[in-house]
Amino acid sequence: MSPADQLILLHPDDNVLICVAPIAAGDILPTSGGTIPAREGITVGHKVARGSLAAGDKVIKYGAPIGSMTAAANPGEWVHMHNMKSDYIAAHSRTTVTATGS
Repeated sequence: MSPADQLILLHPDDNVLICVAPIAAGDILPTSGGTIPAREGITVGHKVARGSLAAGDKVIKYGAPIGSMTAAANPGEWVHMHNMKSDYIAAHSRTTVTATGS
């Protein structure tokens, strides 16, 4: 399977690619700067860094921020809850809705 068949870019502004076919450690993956071997296996539906992401960087998917990096990720690395957090959940809690809802 070619790298083009394993990852898709959902929006040109995204800094992550989406895994659409299983990736094994060592598979060659495209990044914004060329290609890189995958450091670990990645399952379908998960995100892969297009370029270097530093702790605190926004994760962009569908052209919109979906979270922030809690640890750095190199191009081709898995971007998942082990190195990012969802900003959406914290920003849209029941307390926030209640506080602004009356």
